Amino acid sequence: MEMKMATMVIMAIVLIVSSMFEVSSAAGICNMSEDGLNTCRPAVTASNPVPPTQTCCDALKSADLQCFCDYKNSSPFLLSAFGIDPTLAMQLPAKCNIPSPPNCV
Repeated sequence: MEMKMATMVIMAIVLIVSSMFEVSSAAGICNMSEDGLNTCRPAVTASNPVPPTQTCCDALKSADLQCFCDYKNSSPFLLSAFGIDPTLAMQLPAKCNIPSPPNCV
């Protein structure tokens, strides 16, 4: 009985997280469109990051950097679900000469 309840809870969590991911991927994240995220993806992937392009930096200028900081600090796995390395992502503002949010460690 307990095993069945645990399985149902896990399935509910998976459904909630997957639905959040679908909504977020369509609309982007932290005021950054999916296209903007995609232009920055090569600069924030752990396997072989490259310097951000000007297109990436332009997209980052309109992003809510505090929102990204909040994701990094509270839910880094959500950024990872988008293929974003949270540490590399937090380095982008400096690389794009954009002020980082305060207290974003």
